Formats: sequence, structure tokens, C-alpha cells
Amino acid sequence: MTVKVAIVQMNSTVGDLAGNRERILDHARRAAAGGADIVLTPEMSLVGYPPEDLLLRNAFYAKTQETLVGLAADLAAFPGLHVIVGHPTTDGKARYNAASVLLNGAVFATYRKHDLPNTTVFDEKRYFTSRDEPLVFAVKGVRFGLNICEDTWFPHAPQRAKAAGAEVLLVPNGSPYHMNKQDLRYETMRQNVSVLGMSLVYANLVGGQDELIFDGHSFVMDQEGELRVQLKHFEEDLCIVEFDGARPVPQPLPAVLPLEGQVYKALVLGVHDYIGKNGFPGVLIGMSGGVDSALTLAIAVDALGADKVRAIMMPSQYTADISWIDSREMVGRLGVRYDEIPIQATFDAFRATLASEFAGLKEDATEENIQARIRGTLLMALSNKHGSIVLTTGNKSEMAVGYCTLYGDMAGGFAVIKDIAKTLVYRLCDWRNAQSDVIPQRILTRGPSAELRENQLDQDSLPPYEILDGIMRMYMEENHSIAEIVAAGYPAADVARVTRLIKINEYKRRQSPVGIRVTHRGFGRDWRYPITSKFYE
Repeated sequence: MTVKVAIVQMNSTVGDLAGNRERILDHARRAAAGGADIVLTPEMSLVGYPPEDLLLRNAFYAKTQETLVGLAADLAAFPGLHVIVGHPTTDGKARYNAASVLLNGAVFATYRKHDLPNTTVFDEKRYFTSRDEPLVFAVKGVRFGLNICEDTWFPHAPQRAKAAGAEVLLVPNGSPYHMNKQDLRYETMRQNVSVLGMSLVYANLVGGQDELIFDGHSFVMDQEGELRVQLKHFEEDLCIVEFDGARPVPQPLPAVLPLEGQVYKALVLGVHDYIGKNGFPGVLIGMSGGVDSALTLAIAVDALGADKVRAIMMPSQYTADISWIDSREMVGRLGVRYDEIPIQATFDAFRATLASEFAGLKEDATEENIQARIRGTLLMALSNKHGSIVLTTGNKSEMAVGYCTLYGDMAGGFAVIKDIAKTLVYRLCDWRNAQSDVIPQRILTRGPSAELRENQLDQDSLPPYEILDGIMRMYMEENHSIAEIVAAGYPAADVARVTRLIKINEYKRRQSPVGIRVTHRGFGRDWRYPITSKFYE
């Protein structure tokens, strides 16, 4: 007998219980119209994920339960439709990460998550208690088991479902994106679920939540671990999958997006949701004529539309003519509002004010930082006056080694490319230009410069970015020791310099705005190093 399972790949908003309820109801309505027997929504679909310390508030659980009961009543309009909804729950003694089956106007059954992730960006053991009871229910003679996300990254919970009679495992997920994550998901599901002879329905969240991006990319595997259905990447989606008994009926698989395309779409989604979900009317970007601000501008326009993006050029006496020309050309291609506010007079005023303090001292990074802080002050003034949020343009390489200015180019509300190494910045620009030519070629070929003094280049102060990024990746993302990085072929002097800069600039990064995470380890919630530390290995 044929059973139809609707996979709902939805973009929940944390704390918007009423909005999420309506979104689930709308998807259920569409699924019912398509003949679905089961509707599977993602992890925490009712409340958004991750709710973080909202999970410590009793009022949050009370409102969630009220909303869940109300949603169940709404769904009574679709007799026989099993709708699986993710939510937190409490029994008054402990809190649980749960998923409930709503059926015929009531909560039919509830499963509580067994494996609670507590690494990288996850700290579920702070909030939840583990439970070990399987949940299996039958629809048209097929027995469906329920696990939640991390449960399937280990063998225990799938084995328990199988032992309880499950033939198909339904898995609501809140699995955030990082590069190459999807292949890891496939491999892990095959190891822990397919090996047991169960088919798998994997429904993942999509959307941006602060620094996390959920990429969707939900899928279905058969009992042999063969991929049979694949949903969209970085978009909401609803897909109805037919099961012939416990075996899914294959659907055509979409083309795989290249890595650069995935990362670019993740950044676009992150900007779109951060601005939209937080109610900002638009964004401001300080243009420099360089590659970082160019990429940030392109992402912002793709995410929000040109009408919500304003670019500001703030030239000084050190700004090259080509920086003006290239910035003007790019904003013309994109059609955004563009203004130029020269800062030389303001800079001169600062130097005059500080002349007695600086008398007899040579100019150094102090004067460079003053220029950056003037620009940051101007951008924040425009933000205050007009309500638009400032997007900062610093990349991961700069953030790692402190090649950035507190209250200057770090001033802003959202750091779009905070987790993008400089070498990847160029690859993303090339990918975006391959779709349509928006970034002038000279921006991509000229040497990168902060333009805070005469004839300045980044490589005057830093190793070549290919070397810097390799050292950063091994030390910061992969936890290799200094000796191991040198053994891998990187110059010992560069390794010592870069790792030292990473360590001594922790205090800067703690004061930087939240930014989008696309690697498996970004400077954010999964990087928790002490500011005060004497460990240097």
C-alpha cells in the first residue's frame, strides 16, 4: 500500500510561536491537498532553533504547550493526517527536546531526544535531559519510527527504533550548515540508519538564526542507503514522497551546487534573515574600492534588493583614484544609493586636537586607526539617524590576526564575511561574477590595501594570504600545534607570527559584531578561548 510523506523544509523564527504555528498549518494544508498521510517538520519547528536561554524560562514552555495544543486543534480539519512538530517540553522536573505527532485534533504521541549535542555550536546539555524511549507508529501498515537530529549521529537511538519495529525512520533536524556538511550527513546516516535496513526521511530547517545558517537540503534514503529524494538548498520547500510499503519511490535529483555557490547562497540567506527577522529597514556598507566591501555589497543586494542597500565612500588623502572609480562603477552596476563623504578635514581636526599629545612622536598605526574610527563613527551616525544597520566588511583572515580596528572598520551590527578567509573571498567574487558581472575586474586583480598611509599594501604587514590562511586553518579550525604546522611546510617565522597574532587579538574579536558561520569552526559560539592566557603552543 502507498503511503505519502510530506517533508516540510521550513524557515522558523525563534520565539515567533504564532507565526511558526501558522506556517506549519499552511504547509499541512498544502500537504493534505497533495494526499499526504504524514507531514514531517524540522526540529523545534514550532519555536525556532536554537532558542538558547529562552529554554530556561518557564513562561516559554507554557506558551509553547498552549500553542501546540492550539495547532493540534487546527489540524483536526485534516482527519487522519499525522503531523510531526518539533518543540521543547517539560514535565515540571526536567526539560526535553521533543517532537510530537499531532493527529485528529490532539497530541497523539511525543518522542523525547536521546542524544544531546554538546560540541561546536551546540550546548543542549545545558538545557535538556536525555530520554531513551523509542516511538513507533503505523500508517497504512508501514511502521514509522521517530528520532531527532543528533540521535542519528550515533547508533543507539536508531537501533532502539529498529528494535521497536520501525521500517522507516523519520528524523526532524536542526542541522546548521558548514562547508562539506551534506556529504558528512549522507555518510553518517548510512553508517547509523541504512545499516539497519531502514529507509530514512531527513527533514532539515532552512534559514538564518544569528550566526547560524540552516541549509535545508532535506533528503530521503532507501534501505540500502541510496539517495532517492533531495530537496532544495537554502530555500523553503515542500516535497511529497511516496512510499511503496517501506521503500521510497525515487524522484529526479537536482544538480549539486559547487562549494562557492553554496557558501555564497548561505551568506545571502544569512543577511536576508538577519535583517528581515530583526526588522531593520535596510543596510549601510562602507565602500573602500577593495574586494571585501565589493563582495559584501553584492551579497547585500542579492539578499535584500538594491532599494534597501546604501553604499558610502569615505575617501581620505590616501585613497587611490582607482578606488573611487571602481566603487562608482560597481554601485552603478547594482543600482544602489551611493554617497561620498570625504574625511580629510575631519582627520586634520583630530590631529590638530591631539597635536600637543603627539608632539615629537612619529606617525604610526595610531593615525591609521583614527581614520578607520572616523569612518566607523560616520557610518554609525547614519545608522542611528536612518535606522539601517551597518554591515561590516572584515574577513576571517583579518579577524584572526587583528588586522582591523576596534570602533573603526569593526563598528557595525552584522559581520557578513567574518568566517570567510581572504583566499575564499576571491573565489566567491569569481563565482558571483560568473552568474552576472557585478564586481569590476580591477577590484579583483589589484593588491589589497587598507589605504591608511601612502603606498600601503596588506602584505607589508602580513604574510601572503595563501600562507596566512593555511596557517589559520590548521591552527584555528583544525587544532594543530605550532610544530605540526611547521612540519606541514609553512615557514616557521610565519607560523610563530600568525599564531601569536591569533592569540593576542582575542580581546578584539570578543568585541566584534555577530557574523555568519560557514566553516566547521568560526570565531563565535564554537571558539571559546580565554583572553587572558599564557599558553603558546
